[in-house]
Amino acid sequence: MRSTVQRYSACLKFHLLQQILQLINDHLLEAGAQTSDKASSFLFKNGKMFYFQHLPNVVETVGCDAKSTQLTVKDPSFTINSNGAVVALTSVSVAESGRTFFVFAQNNSGPESKMEVHLVRSTMLKKHQRVQRFLSRSKRRWAPPNLTVVENYEGPYPKIIETLVSDTSAKYNLFYTIEGEGVTTYPTGVFRLDKETGDLLLLKSVDREAFPIYSFVVRAWDRNTNQERDDKLPLKVIVDDVNDNPPEFVGPLQFTVPEHCSVGTVVGKVNTNDKDQIGTDHVKIRYTLLTGTAMFAIHPKTGVITTKTNTLDRELTDNHLVVVQIQDMDGAANGLVATSTATIVLSDINDNPPTFMKTSYDVAVQENESEKLLLRIPVQDKDLINTPNWISKFVITQGNENGNFRIVTDPQTNEGLLYVSKPLDYEKTNSVQLQITAQNQAPLSGGSASWNSIPVKVSVTNVDEGPEFSAPSIRFNVKENTPNGTVIGTYTATDPETKSSKGIKYFKVTDPGSWINVDKDTGELRVANTIDRESPLVHDGFYNITVRAVDASSKSATGTVVIWVEDENDNIPTIPSELTLCQKDGVLGFVVVVAEDKDQSPFSSPFTFSLPNNKDGTWSVKSLNDTAATLEQLKPLYLGMHTVDLTVTDLQGSGKTQTVNLRVCKCKNGVCPGKDRSVSLGPQGILTMLLPVALLLLLFLLLAFFCLTKREKLQLDDSADTGGILLKSNTEAPGDEVDASLISGPPFEIDQAAKGSVKGVMMNPSWIGNKSGSTIGTLGVHENGMHGRTDFSAANMQDYYTGQYDMTIDRQSYGQLVGSGVDFDYRQHNMDPALLYNWETNGRYLHQKLIQMGTEEDGRYADDIIHSYGFEGRGSVAGSVGCCSDNNDNDNLDFLNTLGPKFKTLAEVCRKT
Repeated sequence: MRSTVQRYSACLKFHLLQQILQLINDHLLEAGAQTSDKASSFLFKNGKMFYFQHLPNVVETVGCDAKSTQLTVKDPSFTINSNGAVVALTSVSVAESGRTFFVFAQNNSGPESKMEVHLVRSTMLKKHQRVQRFLSRSKRRWAPPNLTVVENYEGPYPKIIETLVSDTSAKYNLFYTIEGEGVTTYPTGVFRLDKETGDLLLLKSVDREAFPIYSFVVRAWDRNTNQERDDKLPLKVIVDDVNDNPPEFVGPLQFTVPEHCSVGTVVGKVNTNDKDQIGTDHVKIRYTLLTGTAMFAIHPKTGVITTKTNTLDRELTDNHLVVVQIQDMDGAANGLVATSTATIVLSDINDNPPTFMKTSYDVAVQENESEKLLLRIPVQDKDLINTPNWISKFVITQGNENGNFRIVTDPQTNEGLLYVSKPLDYEKTNSVQLQITAQNQAPLSGGSASWNSIPVKVSVTNVDEGPEFSAPSIRFNVKENTPNGTVIGTYTATDPETKSSKGIKYFKVTDPGSWINVDKDTGELRVANTIDRESPLVHDGFYNITVRAVDASSKSATGTVVIWVEDENDNIPTIPSELTLCQKDGVLGFVVVVAEDKDQSPFSSPFTFSLPNNKDGTWSVKSLNDTAATLEQLKPLYLGMHTVDLTVTDLQGSGKTQTVNLRVCKCKNGVCPGKDRSVSLGPQGILTMLLPVALLLLLFLLLAFFCLTKREKLQLDDSADTGGILLKSNTEAPGDEVDASLISGPPFEIDQAAKGSVKGVMMNPSWIGNKSGSTIGTLGVHENGMHGRTDFSAANMQDYYTGQYDMTIDRQSYGQLVGSGVDFDYRQHNMDPALLYNWETNGRYLHQKLIQMGTEEDGRYADDIIHSYGFEGRGSVAGSVGCCSDNNDNDNLDFLNTLGPKFKTLAEVCRKT
């Protein structure tokens, strides 16, 4: 109770009604009221039954606002509504002297007022009236409405809540039992039922927040038979709420709002909770700020905090602490109160630009220096450190039109670092005036502030420099083949300080072809050697040399002389010296002749092709494209080498007649077979041929040495079998008989000759040969300088016998003998036609015989081919010693250690000699 309980408000009075209230709901009278021991008790249930003497049923106030007036009752057995009605919360016992309680009233403008209320017993009802009323309503008493109890009742206990009477109690002697929450189930020990009287008793205080409703089942039993005489009575006891739980804050009271935000900006909402019964004033909370009301406000019903000013400055105070009060009963004086402190943090905005520590800067730099740090420029910023609102960004707004400077931010110190990035020239500029502006990564906001700028003067100091060429590179156009000593130009340098070339010397640094001479004193450039545009030293028509200029102080500079070599028509088109034409039966062939000219246009292609000596009309030439033509065959040609004169000229008509060696052959897979079988002997081949001669000479020397050496005679025993190693050979069989007719070469029939074999042909070698005079079967040299065969080659020797060959005669080509590289004209040698016919017949026979032998199994008719030799005695560890042996172990000489005793005897003889 507040300290103002005993004070009286001058404007608050109780309006008293001088009357006695009669029975309102007489059906709620206790059944026991008709007996003498119960006559002093009256039941007041939910305000429906009152007996007052000189008391109103409604308390009225005068002189104040009824909406702002709060009426309260301190007696826990009663409560008073907002309309002034007094309500009994439980059964009330009234003694003879009556019962007294107090009603209090208070508004927002003054202290409390108190009124004393007297409750007295009423004697207006007669006993028989109560008895009749009980008998008429006994059935309704077995089905009463839900009962209520007030939580946190302080006693005394046990306390009667209700008396339960069955409708069958008038006929039977009953007793009652109860089952349910608070009695037989959790939480037990809260209620008890008097089995004799049916009184439902509350045994201890209950908490609505812990258990708001208790459910029971009551049963009526016959004492005599223990039979149930009435239906089960379901019953509920509802716990009425008392404002015993203060409101609570939910969640942390942490809020953030930008600095300098506008008035009415929402900061955040205060969340609360109250455990009391929802929908009552017990949970109706009112919000109040106890501190910080000059800058913040809170809505009394929603708890939303807003700003009341736009002057919140993070740089002055970065967070604010405000005390928030919450009170239930909608803020009434009897409401429960809780307080907490809310923290409101101001977030940073970029309302402070960086400021310079000085008003200007002066700095000096030497000319020709680059990438040198000139100046550190510190700044201050009041915004939050290490945020885009604080990190600086520097910009050179004036004086850097040539890009000589750059400025960056030091991430550690937030300073501006000024560098010279491109060398300065004192002779051109001795000082530069810069304007540097300091900004932030984030744009400015929250005010009218602007970026700050500062002037920086950069002084350029002079340095003794070396000479400088008039340009880093210079270009001259020079025709190729320009005469030596011709001046092509001058490349000079000057001193930057004196602007003079006096005392400067010039030297060549690079000149790959030694084509140019540089005058040491004047820098004059002269042709030293023949300039050739087709040289590999010229790239895309350009030839570069490097020149160095050196002054008296040994300082130097380097420049490049670029020479564009102009082309001249100093090269004629060239064509290949040898081509191959693949001839097919019945088809005239052609070859593509491609010409090449090292000159450039217009001194090269398109080329012109012509045949100056084509009197017999054997060839024709047609242009294919700018650089190629087709040489077409107009008449049948014999197989072999032909020469064709071809004239090729460039676009300017410069050219000459060139000879093409054209090989006509029947190709296999696009390649001329005769060309593939030709033999070419180089230096290694010649040495290989000379090696047997040297070995033969060495053998003669050894034989002479043996003959001059005295030998000891030894008898060799050859009675034992040598196993094929050393065999006696002291007999010579007669030679084969030779048919004399084959020597003279009489004609014979091909069919008859095919039955036998021709061992050879005797011919006069004087009338058979090629142009070089080499005979058939010998190694000769052709006109083209290549070594080759005249009638056969090593590649096809295994296809022929010794002295055998394949040769056909084309009578329609002037009797020239075509085959295996032999050019033959029988008229030039006065050859008899009959002998020529015999020659052709033998050649055709041999050709057919060779084909037949090639198809025989294992090639058994061939003499000079690889044979597999049979077993000889016990076998030879040395294997076959023939030149055509297929044994691959010729290099293994380990068998020499196991040749037997006879060979060892021979070896001892040789060793003694």
